[in-house]
Amino acid sequence: MANIYYDKDADLSLLDGKKIAVLGYGSQGHAHALNLRDSGADVVVGLYEGSPSWAKAEAEGLTVKTTADACAEADVIMVLAPDTKQAAIYKEAIEPNLSEGKTLMFGHGFNIRYAQIVPPAYVDVSMVAPKAPGHRVREVYVEGTGTPCLVAVHQDASGQAKEFALAYAKGLGCTRAGALETTFSEETETDLFGEQAILCGGVSALVEAGFNTLVEAGYQPEIAYFECLHELKLIVDLFYRGGLSYMRYSVSDTAAHGDYTGGPKIITEQTREAMRQILADIQSGAYAEGWIEENANGRPWFDQRREEARDSQIEQVGRELRQMMPWLDPVEIE
Repeated sequence: MANIYYDKDADLSLLDGKKIAVLGYGSQGHAHALNLRDSGADVVVGLYEGSPSWAKAEAEGLTVKTTADACAEADVIMVLAPDTKQAAIYKEAIEPNLSEGKTLMFGHGFNIRYAQIVPPAYVDVSMVAPKAPGHRVREVYVEGTGTPCLVAVHQDASGQAKEFALAYAKGLGCTRAGALETTFSEETETDLFGEQAILCGGVSALVEAGFNTLVEAGYQPEIAYFECLHELKLIVDLFYRGGLSYMRYSVSDTAAHGDYTGGPKIITEQTREAMRQILADIQSGAYAEGWIEENANGRPWFDQRREEARDSQIEQVGRELRQMMPWLDPVEIE
């Protein structure tokens, strides 16, 4: 069982006298900066010159400086920039400003796990990763509750890295819900596997394959869209609230029977072997190596694949149908 820590286990006073630089002001960055500030921490936001987020952060009353300047004056540096940009930011702005006694923190373990960033031995290296989108982290904090998070220590130079990470998690409001202890490797590997096998790769491929199967059999694309994509949210919401059993309790007996009979036909031993191979590539570093190389080469395959996917039939049909449902607050990517 995981070690789980709550408010009573975290000492917020450990943040006193510490200048915390939050690098990035996107989904997670804005939540970290605002929640920490409202918890009494001294926060500075680090951004690149010309960042469109600069004015947004200042409008919230936050101090904003260039990434290098923020790192130079900070005691604690939380890196919340995209994974693919972190190594360059580290070399250009963070590494020259690291000194003994500072703490380097991350919201995801990718760059530490795959040694794209190798901090000096004299700094603490830890992670606090809320298990919710940033806007939700902020919303529930304001409401007086919190989202769970993961905490991990990669390097404990001070002897207090874990205690400080828990204090940081408390500043985010996460220890109100629970902070689960993990490692950088476990967080990174399970996160990548979940994205590839289930949450993004697995689900999107299953949805599109189901849609195409119905359309190729002569059914109307609009009906196929509703059955294979639109109604998925109804099922996921049931998962989210009460797990698989609550979903099976809530749907019709016919749907539950289809779950029991259809699932094993889709998830075969071949599928499980593919999942094991995905995990093996993540564990060995093969996946990370390929993704890092793709970025170094300018993302030709990635950008082409993204463009092709936007033009698929399911996306074309979906754009039309979502306009019939304004209550969804539909969005379209240009």
